Amino acid sequence: MDTKPAIAALAALAQESRLATFRLLVQAGPDGLPASKIAEALGLPPSSLSFHLKELTHAQLVIPRQDGRFIIYSANFATMNGLLGFLTENCCGGNPCTPASMAHCGGGPSDVAA
Repeated sequence: MDTKPAIAALAALAQESRLATFRLLVQAGPDGLPASKIAEALGLPPSSLSFHLKELTHAQLVIPRQDGRFIIYSANFATMNGLLGFLTENCCGGNPCTPASMAHCGGGPSDVAA
């Protein structure tokens, strides 16, 4: 993943409702969910959800597909994995980031600023 798509994905996720929507779709897996189920699960009005799904779709984090009268939304796992790879590609100087190497790098959960 290049910098511009990574920034678009991070910007799309930097909003509470969109992050919750994306996490719900990741949990739902490749089958995804219709908008009505997403709205119900998150307590979002349909007009707000529509806006958030549009933003996630533009960032290529969500894939909509027609299923009869419904649009089913699913997480785009390729983009998600690309973003994770982009964020961690130079982690620990190219060495695996295991708890032991995290201690070696001087980083660990307790070292992260709140």
